Amino acid sequence: MSSSKALDGSANRRGEGSPKGLRDNTPAICAALFVAQAVRPAVVIALLFLAQAFRPVVAVAQIVTPAAPPVPVIRVTFADAIRRAQDNNPTVAGAAAGILRAEGLVRQARAATLFQLSGSITTTTLNESVEFSGQTVTPRNALTASLTAGMPILAAAAWARRAQAEDTRNVAELSVAETRRQIAFATADAYLAIIAQRRILDSAVRARDVAKAHYDLARQLEQGGTGSRLNALRAQQQWSSDEGLLETGRLSLYRAQEALGVLIAADGPADAIDEPDFAVPPAEEDPQPGAQPYRADLRLFAGQQQAAERVLRDSSKDWWPTVDALFQPSTVYPAQLFLPQNTWRILTQTTIPIADSGTRAGLKIERRAAVDQARAQLAGASIQAASETRAARAAVASIERSVAAARAAADQARQVETITTISFRAGAATNIEVIDAQRVARDTDAAVAITEDQLRRARLELLNALGRFP
Repeated sequence: MSSSKALDGSANRRGEGSPKGLRDNTPAICAALFVAQAVRPAVVIALLFLAQAFRPVVAVAQIVTPAAPPVPVIRVTFADAIRRAQDNNPTVAGAAAGILRAEGLVRQARAATLFQLSGSITTTTLNESVEFSGQTVTPRNALTASLTAGMPILAAAAWARRAQAEDTRNVAELSVAETRRQIAFATADAYLAIIAQRRILDSAVRARDVAKAHYDLARQLEQGGTGSRLNALRAQQQWSSDEGLLETGRLSLYRAQEALGVLIAADGPADAIDEPDFAVPPAEEDPQPGAQPYRADLRLFAGQQQAAERVLRDSSKDWWPTVDALFQPSTVYPAQLFLPQNTWRILTQTTIPIADSGTRAGLKIERRAAVDQARAQLAGASIQAASETRAARAAVASIERSVAAARAAADQARQVETITTISFRAGAATNIEVIDAQRVARDTDAAVAITEDQLRRARLELLNALGRFP
């Protein structure tokens, strides 16, 4: 009883400044406090759970941004990139060294058919001199000097080797032209990759900005009480996804710029500053079968076949005799008794091959195999070139239609996105519809960039198949 009074007194003291109704309900308040004291842990846990479930959506966590890829300081046009690659690429320089080697072989083969001059000096020391009737017949120490001047009179095999060396030099020049074509095509491919990656990156930036704007709106509506946390989370998830795609696009663009820098032999990444216009010739101008090919690789294979055929035709000249004329003046010091001190002589040397145990026959078989291989290589490359031309023309026509369809789809997707966003603001569309429209618009923009890149590449491949690039 006394404790009850004390409780009442303390309650009255705490409620002195309270309204009268609150003071009258003091016993009920005390009971509620007692119950709350008993179940406080469960209440606290429940309140924490509810706070966690219904907390406001926060902005995307701040990410530590790494250092951005280097910005290319070299910016080249398409024509300049092709020129620099053909002039500076080490692969082209290595192929050009083949021409220098072939020139050396030509000079060696030509020299074997021209005038030759050589000299010799011989010193002879005997154990003792030879004397006859008190005179020295052969001195103990003697020096003999002579010159040999030679000129081939008949050298069919050597003349054939000179012509074969000329063919080798021609093949080396064609090989350099083919290497330059391959480097030019690789450079064009890298250049187009930069253009395509930049277009995809632009669409990713646009999609990220649209997703960010939609997230800001969803968060504003949630804070205003007219939206939900679920809608804001969906918008935030789309924004985060677009941020990841944007970073992937930046890396792909940088890799393409590095590839172009390597091809043009630049010390760093290179960027593309213009979009090439590939003028496709009409089908009537395509080379006919059997006509002189425009492609450097077909010209190379044709040159290799001609060189192999010449070597095979010249096999019979290995059996021809060779005739050389020699002039040899000589002098001896000191003079000897029975020999004149200064002499000269003219010789003709004829060499006739008679039997070689099948060596030349084996070489002829090897040469015939080389001819067959060269012919097969040229025939296969010609068939492949004709197929590539037909396929490239069909690809250009088909992708042109695909580009028109992709552009129409992208325009329609952007209209759907705009209408859906406006409807969402007016309450006539759901958040899912907006996110879906944004995703479709992003994908169709990327599809347009990819399809246009495919069209540029198809036109480039057609020009390459026709031998009109570069």
